[in-house]
Amino acid sequence: MKYLKYIAIVLMGNVFVSCSDFLEPVPSSSITTDNYYTTAEELETGLIGVYAAIKGINSRDKDENHGVQWEFYVTEMRTDNTSTKSPDSEDASDAGQLESLDVLPTNNFVGNYYTSFFQVVYRANVILANLDVVTDSTRAAAIEAEAKFLRAYAYFNLVRLFGDLPLIDRVITPSETEIQFTRVSTSLIYDLIISDLETAINGGLSTTYKTRATKAAAQGLLAKVYLSLDTPNYLQAQLLCEEIINSKKYSLQSNFYNVFYNERNSEIIFAIGYNSNVQDNSQIFSAEWMNAVGNTSGVNYATTDVVAAIDANGGNRKDVSYRQDPLTLFGGTVRYQVAKYFPDGATGGSDGQTFTGLPQLAGNDWIVLRYADILLMHSEAILAGAAETTNTNAINSYMEVRVRAGFDALSDRPTKLTKDALLLERRVEFAFENHRLFDLIRFDAAQSVLSAFATANGFEFTSTDLLLPIPQNEINLSRSSNTVMAQNPGYN
Repeated sequence: MKYLKYIAIVLMGNVFVSCSDFLEPVPSSSITTDNYYTTAEELETGLIGVYAAIKGINSRDKDENHGVQWEFYVTEMRTDNTSTKSPDSEDASDAGQLESLDVLPTNNFVGNYYTSFFQVVYRANVILANLDVVTDSTRAAAIEAEAKFLRAYAYFNLVRLFGDLPLIDRVITPSETEIQFTRVSTSLIYDLIISDLETAINGGLSTTYKTRATKAAAQGLLAKVYLSLDTPNYLQAQLLCEEIINSKKYSLQSNFYNVFYNERNSEIIFAIGYNSNVQDNSQIFSAEWMNAVGNTSGVNYATTDVVAAIDANGGNRKDVSYRQDPLTLFGGTVRYQVAKYFPDGATGGSDGQTFTGLPQLAGNDWIVLRYADILLMHSEAILAGAAETTNTNAINSYMEVRVRAGFDALSDRPTKLTKDALLLERRVEFAFENHRLFDLIRFDAAQSVLSAFATANGFEFTSTDLLLPIPQNEINLSRSSNTVMAQNPGYN
């Protein structure tokens, strides 16, 4: 587990950041924590390396950590929202496992995501281990808040995908294998996440960033954490959403297209920032979602199921969300491309391959949290797990998102908001943004929805499929220690 090495080499060779949210200059990959973090300025610059682990490496090399660039494989593709074009091909076999809900512990995408996000945890721990170089208490609190926000974000993604996890809240030595390979209960992981986010909220974070941690980002993430607990804390989630709403710092974009292509706009609360045409600071997922771009063949296609849902309930979000693959217009199997992340906003032309720049060096930011999510979480928190509510505030937040989608504020306003309607709204609003799996689980609808979808498509779904397997490499590594890592149920 590279991320647990005690000699903490700061792996920042891929952090050439030009966007204004980040500090410059960036540190060299040859600098270690022992001789680099001697001032607050150096430590703040070191935070960029934590974001770099989330951004991931722009390549197809399975040995590189890809961070959020491959997140769609382990989230959206395991739902009724997306599929891969050729699941049986050699290159796409790992994707085919995820699409068919028949995942092996050796799956490369699963292993890559696990390693990538524990790298985020590790780098955040390195920052926290060096806080003593900061003499100004206010500044130290802000750095601690940012590092803990990032650690919480990483652990929140991991715990929802893998369940029980090793709890690593500090840099550990190679001999501490018991910590490295012992999985603790999800409740303890959530305790750390909540504590970290509370620290972040109260730590003096900036209120202006879009691609770095802010107080609102921490509040929004914590609201989602409270909604995701086995026993949700609906009241605290509601209050956190209302703090963001009442701050008036964020608003919906009037044009849904601009959410994704007028980047860092009024709706964005937290995004992973990329810049185009620079290998070390761009992303490849936008290109991979297209047909016949480079060596890919459409690896994240919209299903006919989600297309039907968007057509019936998406309003003016349809054209922005998906389009028919131009290469199937003249015969062949009709497929649908994800349209929210065309490389740098280019349409791809009629042939699906014409762009203003090199699509493999796309600069589209990956949106983690936006204001529409806060509004719909606000409705969800008020609903509090019930089948329906007539609460005016819940309906108001729901309708604010619906009105932006072109529905009428009066004639389309429901007298009561149902749980099913809210789940559907989240589906069509956040299609292809990697929310669907977690929404289904949170709304207690995963078993019914995914079972039906699997049956209709010749797959098999069981409740154990909701968690991914612990990567086989981690199990193998643990066998050489005194602690053998346990595998999730349903996996050999």
